[in-house]
Amino acid sequence: MFEKPTATPALVAHGGNLHEAAQRYGMAWETWIDLSTGINPHGYPVPPVPATAWRRLPDDGDGFAACAARYYGAPDAQHVLPVAGSQAAIRALPALLPRTRVAIAPLTYGEYAPAFAQAGHEIAPLDVTHDALPDAIVHAVVVNPNNPTATHLDATRLLRWHAQLAARGGTLIVDEAFADAFDAPQANTLARATDRQGLVVLRSPGKFFGLAGARCGFALAQPALLGALRARLGAWTVSGPARHAVIHAFEDSAWQRTMRVRLAAESARLVALLRAHGFAPHATPLFAWVTDPRAPALQDALARHAVWTRRFDAPASLRFGLPASEDEWRRFEHALAQAMRAIG
Repeated sequence: MFEKPTATPALVAHGGNLHEAAQRYGMAWETWIDLSTGINPHGYPVPPVPATAWRRLPDDGDGFAACAARYYGAPDAQHVLPVAGSQAAIRALPALLPRTRVAIAPLTYGEYAPAFAQAGHEIAPLDVTHDALPDAIVHAVVVNPNNPTATHLDATRLLRWHAQLAARGGTLIVDEAFADAFDAPQANTLARATDRQGLVVLRSPGKFFGLAGARCGFALAQPALLGALRARLGAWTVSGPARHAVIHAFEDSAWQRTMRVRLAAESARLVALLRAHGFAPHATPLFAWVTDPRAPALQDALARHAVWTRRFDAPASLRFGLPASEDEWRRFEHALAQAMRAIG
């Protein structure tokens, strides 16, 4: 007989639920501008997928992990595990770590707290302004840059925290899902340090490369921990077509350089637009975040113009991704002006 699960996995609200918004507001899905996800709207142009990628099981001999190690700057392929989106690792990792107290920022990517709670850990709030972590903290999760607040911590502080946790037998998990979009992305990553005990870095090509639908991510850590994670997740975690797309994206350095310049310019345009309406945005190259007590009303007012954003409640705030075209920019600018007048 199978044991009945002790807890049901929590479902977390995310952006990208455009069909739900279209149904709620009674407007066709195709008419909407989706600014709710922070995914690059100018995604990598994946070359045609060979038939063998569809017909054969994914083969670890294809050099996929080694390609990711080169791109991210990890020590070698043994320190990289491809997973079905970093989400798969987020849900599986807590069960592999000793049950204790884990520090997670009150406002960050929402999957971490329920994953650790389900695995029996105690959740404590993480204050990212502290140089030293409280003695009672054994594990910590840092999303860097943070989603949605855009807070970016330097590698020196993170390595200092890691040393504190490692001395307690703990683990630091650093989620760098949005790190690729910055200029010189390897300058502040901890990928190169993942040969250290108690350090896990999660990366995703879904955001910067706009390949979220590939459901591909990477866990970077010591081989022993990755072996345990692989045993839990099972075989063939990333499909052949996804591997094909991501390898091409990682090896296309010219596209990466051009796209980082483009995203920096578009992020500056988004920040300027929000400031013109009285907001004080915090931004990464892929999204901007604003706090305002009128956030629920503003999200609703924008939705009535078929513009979908991501809302947070504590504090009341909105996250805006980048429009995909000049036509979307014009529509968004008009919708924002109309929405601001509507909410007063």
